[in-house]
Amino acid sequence: MASLAVNFPSSSSSHFHGVASFNAYRLCSFSFESSLFGSKIPTKQLSISVNGTRTTRPEPTRYSGSESVKASSRSFDVVIVGAGIIGLTIARQFLIGSDLSVAVVDKAVPCSGATGAGQGYIWMVHKNPGSETWELTKRSHQLWKMLAEKMHDQGMDPLQVLGWKKTGSLLVGTTPGDSVMLRNKVRQLSEAGLRAEYLSSNELGSKEPAIFVGSDGGAAFVPDDCQLDAMRTVSYIEKVNRSFALEGRYAEFYHEPVTGLVRSTRSGEVEAVQTSNNTLYGKAIVVAAGCWSRSLMHDLLRGSNIKLDVLVKPRKGLLLVLENFSPLQLNHGLMEAGYVDYQNLISTSELDDHSQNLSVSMTATMDIMGNLVLGSSRQFAGFNTEVDDAIILHIWKRAENFFPKLKELSLTDFIKNRKVRVGLRPYMPDGKPVIGPVPGLSNLFLATGHEGGGLSMALGTAEMVVDIVLGNSTLVDNSPFAPQGRCC
Repeated sequence: MASLAVNFPSSSSSHFHGVASFNAYRLCSFSFESSLFGSKIPTKQLSISVNGTRTTRPEPTRYSGSESVKASSRSFDVVIVGAGIIGLTIARQFLIGSDLSVAVVDKAVPCSGATGAGQGYIWMVHKNPGSETWELTKRSHQLWKMLAEKMHDQGMDPLQVLGWKKTGSLLVGTTPGDSVMLRNKVRQLSEAGLRAEYLSSNELGSKEPAIFVGSDGGAAFVPDDCQLDAMRTVSYIEKVNRSFALEGRYAEFYHEPVTGLVRSTRSGEVEAVQTSNNTLYGKAIVVAAGCWSRSLMHDLLRGSNIKLDVLVKPRKGLLLVLENFSPLQLNHGLMEAGYVDYQNLISTSELDDHSQNLSVSMTATMDIMGNLVLGSSRQFAGFNTEVDDAIILHIWKRAENFFPKLKELSLTDFIKNRKVRVGLRPYMPDGKPVIGPVPGLSNLFLATGHEGGGLSMALGTAEMVVDIVLGNSTLVDNSPFAPQGRCC
């Protein structure tokens, strides 16, 4: 879901009114052997129309929402609310892993939110083995690497298609205390099965000449960590998803805000998602709306007896992008040790808007276009997406502490080549995403709250959601992410 307006380049399919056009507006029938919801929904032949005319009359329904139900209705097996990286990869997983039909609906377009505002790193160096998100993150990274390898085997270049680069990552520190922590981090990562090594200050300088951490500093180095380009990756995933449209199995409904749910008066189950233009019927509804999930679920369940409070809230982040930046070149992705535990709090007296809980920590990557991407800030400021120049200056000054070359330059010299990415990360207080069925509504599912790890955990999350919906056992234990007990 959206927090940053980005002009997203369309892939090969054309668009009208924000909806992908595939020239496939015909009635399609197909059979599937899935055990959707176990034995609750019997296997049968489905009739699906891409242009959406429902072929059978639905049972009596009731509507929860702020607008009247529209006359136009369309039917799918799965309706996904949210076209960020989580929603789109869930759609992809359903399409390639089952015979189900899928619709994706969003109030904006892909990459207009947290997905498009990130740095794209697929790193393990800053993760904690044994944490409840470790296995999901590890599995997701494995799936990203498998995807890149498969593309290569098929004659495609992952660098060009996904912006995929195996850069390795460096978690760096400047103090004796940082060095102790980094040595422990390397030991933990190694014991968890990753390739990791500790680099002294001199060894770090050999691998990354541009950085300076002082004689007491060092780094944890994970050589197999990678990064990708969110825009390219989403474009590729959209292209894959759209390839199923000719089979009558996929459609997009962009620029269509969701206004409510349609529920059966007999079973109480959710039957459809109501948008500003359409009623989208589905056997399963997945809400992957990022930091908007809390307010959206509150609106969708208004008037029902379901008590649910998805505690996700927006955590604003800014990244500074310096285009075609030649004064500084990086060989790896870098992050300072203070990023892990939010050490670098900024006094609110230094800010114009008196924002609370602001921290700025150094992260640095070079993207596929040769742009230097510096971060990053974390701040609770509601849904405000305005750029604060004071925070951008803090990001620049923080980077100067690690890259002496930047001290010779002035940020004002790059005003024409400077861009700022603003994103609202979907933050959960316990640090874990919410993945699973809504208690009391067995066909309504949540997939949200990944904060800054949406790209990193996307493929693992998609795999988990599809397995949960289809009634399969999950490869990674999904119980830590269940809404039950966390959102009720």
